[in-house]
Amino acid sequence: MTTLPEPREVHYRSSDGLTLFARDYGARLSPWLPVVCLAGLSRSGRDFDQLGKALAADRERPRRVLAFDYRGRGRSAWDGSSVNYNPLTEMSDVLDGMAALAIPRAAVIGTSRGGIIGMLMALARPTTVAALVLNDIGPTIEPLGLARIKTYVGRMPAPDDWADAERILRRLHGAQFTGLSDTDWQTYTRLTFRNDNGRPAGDYDPALARTFDGVEFDKPVPTLWDQFATLAKTPVLVIRGENSDLLSRETVAAMAAAHPGLETITVPGQGHAPLLIHSPLIQQIAAFVAAAEGDRPDPDAIFPRE
Repeated sequence: MTTLPEPREVHYRSSDGLTLFARDYGARLSPWLPVVCLAGLSRSGRDFDQLGKALAADRERPRRVLAFDYRGRGRSAWDGSSVNYNPLTEMSDVLDGMAALAIPRAAVIGTSRGGIIGMLMALARPTTVAALVLNDIGPTIEPLGLARIKTYVGRMPAPDDWADAERILRRLHGAQFTGLSDTDWQTYTRLTFRNDNGRPAGDYDPALARTFDGVEFDKPVPTLWDQFATLAKTPVLVIRGENSDLLSRETVAAMAAAHPGLETITVPGQGHAPLLIHSPLIQQIAAFVAAAEGDRPDPDAIFPRE
């Protein structure tokens, strides 16, 4: 079995002075289209570790891949003001990171919150998004799914050990993730909790729960159809978990009607949001990025100087 190289650890400053973190996979001078990975609301860039390693080690098109930890998540600094935990500020942080690491244009892979940020990037800085993968997120967000997420963000009990951490995740998400193996659940657990001297610990600022303040789940959630419309000429792939309660089949159908070139994948036995850890799904994502790129490296790419 080939051992894939570990990512470089990158620290950079946001425009308002926070120290933020990203994982940098692959050759800095790869001529192929880079990939930027953006995680869900309370997740970190660790969710993309297997994807990042696979894309960086691709035999035909080895890519540079960046996976960002938003402020208040993973290894990025917490913000003293929870109002800054919002998609616009996080988009600014990602764009700051791309500029610091000399990535002017990329295929963006966004899970849930990350997909919202990707759509906002395509609106605010269209040239930065060469292609977009929306992992279980769309212009219409189901209130039921948001309400379920609110029940555990910032409220998850502290696990006693790794076995207890896995039991907590199975209890919270088992009804949606019916297709995961025991090994998958162990991987999911390690992606969710950070390793604190051998023990599982939370990996985000609990103040992140305040992002739900003022959300009325009995009323329609504001949509992002105007933002999605700006992607008309951008290759888009939508991944939906078969059991998702955040992205409905009806929304995916409406997205396909609005974007005739839309590609879709349904992941069986998974909910919100599908785990990007299995080879078949990773290979489908790699093929989508390659098709969006075309036969030759992106002529508009700008590479960092050594």
